[in-house]
Amino acid sequence: MISPTAVASPEQALPILLRGVVDLHVQEEFGRKLEKSFKSQVPLKVKAGFDPTSPDLHLGHCVLLKKLRQFQEMGHIVQFVIGDFTALIGDPTGRSEIRKPLTSQQIAENARTYADQVFRILLPDRTDVVFNSSWMNPLGVSGLIRLAALQTVARFLERDDFQKRMSERLPIHLHELLYPLIQGYDSVSLRSDVELGGSDQLFNLLVGRDLMRQHQMEPQVVLTLPLLVGVDGEKKMSKSLGNAVALEDGANEMFGRLMSIPDRLTASYATLLTDLDPSFLANMHPKEAKVLLAKAIVSQFHGVAESEKAEASFERVFSRREVPEEIPEYSVSQGPIRLSSVMVSIGAAKSETLAKQLIRQGAVDWNGQTVLDPFLLVSPAGDILKVGKRFYCRVNSTPPGT
Repeated sequence: MISPTAVASPEQALPILLRGVVDLHVQEEFGRKLEKSFKSQVPLKVKAGFDPTSPDLHLGHCVLLKKLRQFQEMGHIVQFVIGDFTALIGDPTGRSEIRKPLTSQQIAENARTYADQVFRILLPDRTDVVFNSSWMNPLGVSGLIRLAALQTVARFLERDDFQKRMSERLPIHLHELLYPLIQGYDSVSLRSDVELGGSDQLFNLLVGRDLMRQHQMEPQVVLTLPLLVGVDGEKKMSKSLGNAVALEDGANEMFGRLMSIPDRLTASYATLLTDLDPSFLANMHPKEAKVLLAKAIVSQFHGVAESEKAEASFERVFSRREVPEEIPEYSVSQGPIRLSSVMVSIGAAKSETLAKQLIRQGAVDWNGQTVLDPFLLVSPAGDILKVGKRFYCRVNSTPPGT
């Protein structure tokens, strides 16, 4: 049951809802929808889809989720679409090759975690969580054929992703052409008023507008938002690229990863993920600005008290190079044992080869001393191991026979 909330006026809503928006199709229509909703006090249905292709949501997803939350605070209802059907295809957006297909079991498991994680940002009583398999499965093959008859292959091949593949003589599979069609049909089934997506999703979202017209419906308004650059400062945030900050990260891990972003990203992170004024941060020392940014983001997921503890821990560990107050403890075989073997046994490295590479790179400390010998033998007895910038642990030996 959706609880009653007053719908805000266009004058109140527009400055907030348009902050950070890249594309708006079409501005006049959006104004009319907001005005009609305000006068009737009937909330708009605001849709966004997320394919459960991995178990964790990250801050890149939060750009959309935060905007959805703003719509909710303006009195509107979010249609949170979990694309358990579209995940079987895989969105070809930004891909130079076909996505590896997921099993139904993987999709179901990932979908469960999405449903749990989104309510760390969205208001549960203003959110309809729906699965697009609930209308795609009943549609059937004949319905899909009728839907496909509404669009042309030529138009779909105009996509930049497909044009690039064709120029490089890379394959385009037929099922990939169905993806925008099915995403667009989600809007038809839900009779959405507004759909949000990343700026790379514009083509898919506009297909939804076309399909709604072809089904004699008032077309949805489309808003796109920038893609959040990962903490590496180079590519779109992605778990697979290792440059993401997950919603499930602990406060210390989240704070530390945010402090690692290049200074030039502080303003965009502030705009897309917080209510901080980027111009205010621009007048601060870069480190102070990042601390304020990191605290604002960590507070959203862990609370103010935990964000302050995370700041203190970061200062202690990275600025004063002290050992954190709480670190995990591991026991390994009684020494002498190679330090590289210790790292593998406790999960600090995936293999002996990688462990030795880290040692040669000077990324491993043993009791505060940088180790450069990849064949160093140690006899752990409560010793402190540090790997990289953030991994600390205490290592003990397990006596023989225990």
